[in-house]
Amino acid sequence: MTLNDYLGKRVLGVAAAYNNETDMDASIYICIVDIDSDDNLTLFCPRGHRLQAGDNITLHLDNRTGVSEYDADLSVYRLSYKGQVVHCDDDRHLRLKAREFQVMYGMSVVYEYRQPGYEFPPDLRPSSPLAITPLQEVPAIDASEHDNKIGVLITGASGQPHTTVMAFLSTVDDDIFFITLPQTFKAQLMKRQPQCYFAIDSRATFTFEEAVEWNYSIIRGEVFSVPPSHPAFATIQELFVAKNPWEMAFFTHPDIEMYHLRASKVVCPGARP
Repeated sequence: MTLNDYLGKRVLGVAAAYNNETDMDASIYICIVDIDSDDNLTLFCPRGHRLQAGDNITLHLDNRTGVSEYDADLSVYRLSYKGQVVHCDDDRHLRLKAREFQVMYGMSVVYEYRQPGYEFPPDLRPSSPLAITPLQEVPAIDASEHDNKIGVLITGASGQPHTTVMAFLSTVDDDIFFITLPQTFKAQLMKRQPQCYFAIDSRATFTFEEAVEWNYSIIRGEVFSVPPSHPAFATIQELFVAKNPWEMAFFTHPDIEMYHLRASKVVCPGARP
């Protein structure tokens, strides 16, 4: 088996690479990904890239094409692909070799790879509780994102970024709300590095070519906690479930955590140039 058997030969990808590992600032790219038979990748970044041979890069890959393919079991194939740049053909094309990945279907790993000798980098950063969101009222919900049920959260892992697909709720002020459990890797990372990115690629409402060329948003910001005791929690929960009804069951879990990504910069607004 190869990645082709799960994803096909060409997919849309969300790529992330650190500009400076000291502060873990990252560059995020929406790109077309051609998957080779040996699980290496060729990327086309329409707006260019700043990568060089030897750089580490992480991609979120999945085989969804629209709004109806996600449910409570996340029944599409998806993965966070840890790779390394082996060659840059020009400032828009580059080739990667795999370092590590796990293909997930539902909650199960169905295919995985780890480069011989590869080890996850140790993360010695202290963990601390997230600050509580400063929001007291929820801004108006962004109705234009109603059909975009899924985005990609990019968190600051040691060595290279980590990517995770997430259901989300967004506002006209570019706030992003999402939920997860505290034992997840992404939750642990946010408590070490609350500055994150969120990418919305709009594939649900536009063609593949339009989504990669111009119709996407990349939001950078700081993550805050929204505890159940917060005055906005119930409103956010109601709006979140109205947009993502399959997420309702997760709110019954006693440990579920809600997060608010407050935008500091919209890196790439979803608008035609």
